[in-house]
Amino acid sequence: MIRAIVTGVAGRMGSLLVRAVRDAEGFQLVGATERPGTAAVGLDAGLAAGLGMLEVAVCDNLAKAVELSGGADVVIDFTQAQASVAHAAVCAEHRLGLVVGSTGFSPDARERMAAAAKSIPIVMAPNMSVGVNLMIRTAAELAKVLGNAYDVEILELHHRHKIDAPSGTALRLGEVIAEALGRNPQKTLTFARKGPIGERSHGEIGVQALRGGDVVGEHTVLFLGDGERIELTHRSTTRDGFATGAVRAARWLAGRAPGLYSMQDVLGI
Repeated sequence: MIRAIVTGVAGRMGSLLVRAVRDAEGFQLVGATERPGTAAVGLDAGLAAGLGMLEVAVCDNLAKAVELSGGADVVIDFTQAQASVAHAAVCAEHRLGLVVGSTGFSPDARERMAAAAKSIPIVMAPNMSVGVNLMIRTAAELAKVLGNAYDVEILELHHRHKIDAPSGTALRLGEVIAEALGRNPQKTLTFARKGPIGERSHGEIGVQALRGGDVVGEHTVLFLGDGERIELTHRSTTRDGFATGAVRAARWLAGRAPGLYSMQDVLGI
């Protein structure tokens, strides 16, 4: 039995994660958190997530949830980058595995996550969807075959409430494509175009972010050649795939050595 703690249980993803853990064979929800001062603190996690009673109290910090759990194995965290860094430190202190689906990490935050991964196993991915991760792998393979004869543009569309832009998934797509083409992502990715910018640079990879409505998430990679183009698209119509992927990652994480892993590792691709 894998004993799991879910953070941010009253949020959109948190409630789905609670449901996914509850319904997954071989899992038990033993802890839950929400931000201090929110109405969900002190409630039953099932009620906070819009489900039935689960007999797990919502705590206002992860350390308290770990203490009350009586022994957990993994924490599943889809909150925000700053909170995830703090949660990683708590997990490292208590030797708990960690699955992170938060996005918007600064270079410093990434370094702190990597530091925590020296003592615990962490799966960290901007998108836990199995389909998206297959798309990322496919995009890299296409880039290798097509080479420098094709221009590359990445488009992403998300709901109006998303905080970071471009999405972590779009950035990851840009990184793997750049690497497949032998380019430095930091020098290659272009995030904005305005005014008389001149002819498109041959080596750049454009990444554009669109926001609006209730769109869960759409990503398209365009390989644009002379006389043809290839479009690779993934559309998420619900968030269920993210929760399912996170539980799959948590199951894979059990018994792993310390390290920073990705969904590519989880899926074996």
